[in-house]
Amino acid sequence: MLATFQTSLNDVKKKIRKIGEDLVKANEIILDALQDCDAKKFTQARSYIKNISAKTDEIDNTIIKILALYTPEARDLRQVVAYFKITNELARACSNTRSFIRGFTDVCSELDVKTINEYTLPMQKSTLEAIKTTIAMMDVDDEDELQEMYEEVLIEENKADDLYEMIERKLVAQAESANSFEKYHKMLRALRKSEKIAGRAISVANLLVYIKKGGNFHN
Repeated sequence: MLATFQTSLNDVKKKIRKIGEDLVKANEIILDALQDCDAKKFTQARSYIKNISAKTDEIDNTIIKILALYTPEARDLRQVVAYFKITNELARACSNTRSFIRGFTDVCSELDVKTINEYTLPMQKSTLEAIKTTIAMMDVDDEDELQEMYEEVLIEENKADDLYEMIERKLVAQAESANSFEKYHKMLRALRKSEKIAGRAISVANLLVYIKKGGNFHN
């Protein structure tokens, strides 16, 4: 491949990593904000994931030009195609994060502290760890290390999923006893977004493993 191909691909990778790092930062601030339902911190978190559609569109257009100009083959083609799909997954993760912030800000003060500490904080910690590990995978070349990190992401995604199911059962029970389904439905809808972010992380991790090892896409 021409040197200009690698330069273009490195630029794509750099921009993807920046979106990932901003997503990590947003979720770090969310974790902090959850502890005292700090609306200002939630707003600060949202500032890190602004204009994501424009950024991912720019990356996708660059990828299309790379495909048109260089017609890459084998692993180079896997990498280009995977990056194309990764931008979509990161855009959806950022959208889920924004929705979580918007939804949870409205109901955070209505969720008792015990529930936040017991379920919501651990779920957000697992979501955050899944994203951080996934973005770190972008700079790993060793197949065994990459696979180990993928397994770590999978564990954290499963934790987030299990914790969501726990808090869902708890809030549904509270809703039934309080006869106030609307408030609890809003809480669950917001919390579901956090769990979905971890799901996007595992999708990106799958694609990063695909770049290195090939095989089939997994969702």
